[in-house]
Amino acid sequence: MTTSEYKVISIKSSYEAFINYSYIVVDETTREAAVIDPSWDLEAILDSLEAEQAKLTHILLTHSHTDHVHLVGALLDRFNPQVYMGGAEIDFFRYHCKNLKPVKDRDAVLMGNTLISCINTPGHTPGSICYSLTNHIFTGDTLFAEGCGICSERGGDPGAMYQSLQKIRQQIHPSVRVYPAHSFGIEPGQTLQMLLERNIYFNIFDEEQFIAFRMRRNQPDAKSFV
Repeated sequence: MTTSEYKVISIKSSYEAFINYSYIVVDETTREAAVIDPSWDLEAILDSLEAEQAKLTHILLTHSHTDHVHLVGALLDRFNPQVYMGGAEIDFFRYHCKNLKPVKDRDAVLMGNTLISCINTPGHTPGSICYSLTNHIFTGDTLFAEGCGICSERGGDPGAMYQSLQKIRQQIHPSVRVYPAHSFGIEPGQTLQMLLERNIYFNIFDEEQFIAFRMRRNQPDAKSFV
């Protein structure tokens, strides 16, 4: 079994109404690095890679929305990394770029000595993927500390979102720290245990009630990021 030491770097960036969190994972042995959902601030990513003396070899995309893939082209031009995205996402949105590798549920991506597990979590989009490491999970727009991703845009499915959150509950240890792509007031990096206790979407146990609540009218602005 492959094991490794790795480091996680959080990068907060913004553009117009969007505030996003991208993440860099650095294998401490090989200095290979992956960036997850590279958004908006290219210089911050480049500076972090330089500070870590790391080489970008992987881009991991949780889904295909613009605020998650914005810097893929620029990073491909500089580093020529492999790019990973859910196969269902690629097919549904016809996403394409150089070096694109489709992944599915339970696939594993090896970055240096670091093993990254892929968890298919549809709901926000048909092919959303969470990326799980030993002590961290990167959840994109599937799971936030404060809630879960909207399911009202093209390809969204609140029933699938309910099932995806149940999968995370069942497969991920409560001590694992959750790193979403957005914050609405709580810092990324909370334990799953905290979310299980405080996130309302983990505390609606009936699927029909979950769907009704997720799709209710007059919700707060989905872009009220902080």
